[in-house]
Amino acid sequence: MKLLHKDLTEKIIKTFYDVYNELGYGFLEKVYQNALFFELKTRGFQVEAQKQIKVFYKDVEVGEYYADIVVDNLIILELKAAEYLVKEFECQLINYLRGTDMEVGLLLNFGKKPEFIRKVYENSRKKWNADDEKMERG
Repeated sequence: MKLLHKDLTEKIIKTFYDVYNELGYGFLEKVYQNALFFELKTRGFQVEAQKQIKVFYKDVEVGEYYADIVVDNLIILELKAAEYLVKEFECQLINYLRGTDMEVGLLLNFGKKPEFIRKVYENSRKKWNADDEKMERG
C-alpha cells in the first residue's frame, strides 16, 4: 500500500524527533511549535504557522481555526505537549483535514515520550469539491 505524501511525512517525523531530542519534555506547545517551525524552515520546507482555516456549513462561514503548522501546503501538523494522545486530539485533526483540501495530517506529541499519529482524509470522501469556487478554503 502506497502512503500519500510518504516521503514528506517521513522527513517531518524525523524533524519532530530531532526537535524532541534537543529540547526534551516539559515545555509549552508554543515552544515546540516555534522550534519545529524553525527546524522545518531551515531544512527547506515551506512552512506556515497558525494558518487560518475557515469552516463552512452549507456554504456559510461558521467559524475558523488556526492550524499549528502547515508544511508545503500539503500536511497539517497538530502539536501537543500532553501526557499522552487521546482520541479527541485525533478527531480534532480529522476535522481540520475535513475543512481543507489537504488530505494528510500529523498529530505530534512532545509528551514524556514522543509520539505521533498520521491521519488521512481523502478529498474524494469530502462533501465539497476542491475545485468548487464557492467552497473557498485557506
